Amino acid sequence: MSNAVANKAETEAATNSSLKQSPPQPANSHDAAKLLNGSLARTNGLTHAASSSASSSTSASNNASSGYNGSSAAGSGSVSGSGGANSSLASSSAAAVSSLLSAVTPSTALPLPPSSNGLQLPYERFRAEDTSYVPIAQFYAGRSVFITGGTGFMGKVLVEKLLRSCPDIRNIYLLIRPKRGQEVSARLTELLNAPLFESLRQEKPKELSKVIPISGDITSEELGISEKDQNLLCRNVSVVFHSAATVKFDEKLKLSVTINMLGTKRLVELCHRMLSLDALIHVSTAYCNCDRTDVSEVIYAPPYNPDDIISLINWLPEDILDQLTPRLIGKRPNTYTFTKALAEHMLLKEAGNLPVAIVRPSIVTASLNEPFAGWVDNFNGPTGLVSALAKGMFRTMMCEKNYVADMVPVDIVINLMIAAAWRTATRKSNNLLIYNCCTGQRNPIIWSEFVKHAMCSVRKHPLEGCLWYPTGDLRMNRPMNTLNCIVKHFLPAYILDGVARIMGKKPFVVNVQNKIAKAVECLEYFATRQWRFKDDNVHALLHTLSPKDREIFVFDVRHINWDNYVERYVLGFREFLFKQRPDSLPASRKRMLRLYYLHQLTKLVAVLLTWRFLMSRSKRLNDLWSAFLENALKMARLIPFL
Repeated sequence: MSNAVANKAETEAATNSSLKQSPPQPANSHDAAKLLNGSLARTNGLTHAASSSASSSTSASNNASSGYNGSSAAGSGSVSGSGGANSSLASSSAAAVSSLLSAVTPSTALPLPPSSNGLQLPYERFRAEDTSYVPIAQFYAGRSVFITGGTGFMGKVLVEKLLRSCPDIRNIYLLIRPKRGQEVSARLTELLNAPLFESLRQEKPKELSKVIPISGDITSEELGISEKDQNLLCRNVSVVFHSAATVKFDEKLKLSVTINMLGTKRLVELCHRMLSLDALIHVSTAYCNCDRTDVSEVIYAPPYNPDDIISLINWLPEDILDQLTPRLIGKRPNTYTFTKALAEHMLLKEAGNLPVAIVRPSIVTASLNEPFAGWVDNFNGPTGLVSALAKGMFRTMMCEKNYVADMVPVDIVINLMIAAAWRTATRKSNNLLIYNCCTGQRNPIIWSEFVKHAMCSVRKHPLEGCLWYPTGDLRMNRPMNTLNCIVKHFLPAYILDGVARIMGKKPFVVNVQNKIAKAVECLEYFATRQWRFKDDNVHALLHTLSPKDREIFVFDVRHINWDNYVERYVLGFREFLFKQRPDSLPASRKRMLRLYYLHQLTKLVAVLLTWRFLMSRSKRLNDLWSAFLENALKMARLIPFL
């Protein structure tokens, strides 16, 4: 850590002169509309019809913004006033919001040039005789990189990969927020001591000194970065990876807008001041356009002007904002996908002539190979549900079993991000390229196959302390699913918690089931629908790499063997999330065998009790059963004579 601080001090010494501010970016709606129409740097603008729609929407949104300002002023006067003033605020708010909601534009794609054959740029395949080709590792040599979200799941893998595969990289600046009284230097030390960096600590410990913390906060003005550190970044950084985001599906709209939209806007403002920026990679999500079935690698016009949504969260009381959220997000399931869609459109508008690309991963899961197979550090998405399945606490959910489960390993996404930055910097273009990083087109797996592989793996490599034998079903019948949830999830949970209370122990199973139910509710939307994410740009980018770069920076999803991957996935969360060592597997397998016999015995007892209950309630059924047994005995007596 001392090396990193010293390194930062040396770099700061070379950054004494103040930096000049870049020319101001278009701030008003008229300039924004001009940029969308392609009169500025970007060429993948709206069609003529869509442009007219966007322009009229922008004009309507401007009027709404005027209403906002007036309402805000009225609101500031009415806070200290009487109930009548509050009523005036409410009516003003309603009028302004109605104005905003009436400015909705259809979800129109920003089209591709007619000659591009489905791609936003003509891609040239790698040729061995091409002497101008710059290998990816060589491109990063001597460069400094700035990463937001570097302490998150994807950010950690990105840092590790850059240090390991680009050994001559100069510095990696990480935006880190002081947390729970812990300074950024302490958080960086904790990050670099994680198992993910074990091989680097042993083989290349000096590489870790290249990681330099930048104290800041994505939710603050100017990202909470000091003027001194801003000058440092503007002078030295040439590649930026923006992966900071709130990924909570049930996040409040205000915080989601602040992080996913305002944070992006503030970063772009900083990037405009960077003297030698060659690439800005923005991490979005493939599901930001989940209101469409077919999603191409283009930006779609959002339902609202992003600036108006930002204005809305700034002046509207949070309780009213919460009530409006379902209407604002429309067909999208949550604030995450809603704000990510708006952030893309805002990036197109604010970027100007910056070299920008967007990477849209689908559901990001454990690593495929790097730095080692199965690494994962959170329970988000399918990981939490498969973990609950492995514990024997999760048995049923709403899911269309024949739909594609579009999941992508985290190292595949990171390799694509690194290659996308290389491509953006080495092939200058006016186009803002988008890469849909998905598996559904090239190597699909359906939900029933994923669950089957997961079921086999959690039985083969069971967790310690498993409560019951893992089984489960995917259903599309909601009443039946609800009944199974009550009988198989909550009824046993209340029984176990009751026993725990009797024994003087703290009950926890019901609380766990509530968390599982919440996670299932968030995932249900994506498990009961199907999308076709086109990934032509990703496929084309792959063919521009040399064979060596394809081996080092692997993002060809066709190489994924799903059976092997899911098995390593299960072993990964067993080791890295539950902290269970491989040498505990023999004892866990013995316990799993006992749970299997107990499970079968329970099913047999349940059948006998049900049959006994029916027999006691129906004389006719009793007579039929007696007749069946009598005939069976007669047949048994005849066996010696056959």
